[in-house]
Amino acid sequence: MKNLPVFPIGVVSELLNVHPETIRVWEKKGVIKPQRRSGRRFYSETDLKRLRFIQRLMVEDLNLPAIRHYLRLYPCWQMDDGCPACMHRSELAVCAKPCWKEEGTYCQAYGTEDTCSKCEYRREYQNS
Repeated sequence: MKNLPVFPIGVVSELLNVHPETIRVWEKKGVIKPQRRSGRRFYSETDLKRLRFIQRLMVEDLNLPAIRHYLRLYPCWQMDDGCPACMHRSELAVCAKPCWKEEGTYCQAYGTEDTCSKCEYRREYQNS
């Protein structure tokens, strides 16, 4: 149910307190890919988590090209079921990157080339 695209862009913009055009710009810059039905954008709960993470990165003064580059470090960014290496534990904060799905949690895979190099999805994503 979390991956079912049911929210139109107007509802998402209200939930995030941003203008719908802002979300369209994020899409144009390649940081989010909403699903479309009859030419209209629809977002899932997982998409909302992605958009909230983008907002947090923007608060850190990252621009969209930097965010797009940063998101390449997340092999699970476009995977709705998440990365199997994610630990979601706050004590990993010292040696891990923030998890995009759950604020306040961290992904163990940061900096471990061994884990990420074996990930078939990461290779496909980096080649796109």
